[in-house]
Amino acid sequence: MPLPLVTLVVDEYDPAIRFFVDVLGFELVEDSPSTTNDGRPERWVVVRPPGAETGLLLARADLHQAHVVGEQVADRVGFFLRVDDFAATHDRMVAAGVEFVSEPRTEPYGRVVVFRDLAGNRWDLLGPA
Repeated sequence: MPLPLVTLVVDEYDPAIRFFVDVLGFELVEDSPSTTNDGRPERWVVVRPPGAETGLLLARADLHQAHVVGEQVADRVGFFLRVDDFAATHDRMVAAGVEFVSEPRTEPYGRVVVFRDLAGNRWDLLGPA
């Protein structure tokens, strides 16, 4: 049973697309006009790490959703990005100005460091030991 998408609530589409595509290296899978269930215009924006099956649906927050932007998982690490070359990816992200919460460390499952996306959500960057 596949899990094709996970929703990530963002302030605005274009800065989120730039962060995930230009900074993290995700692919822009789709950016199409759409409408909400009550008929308001929106966009259907999907980004996905290269080779991944699961993508992120970037959903612009409505007024009653704005408080969850950056807090979708109560300031816990809620997203995990596994890379083959941890050092190169970390260096590229540092150069791009990504906020890291800690220094990289080695755990039994590999190299890990916590970073924040443009909204403040915490992610683990994971790589081989």
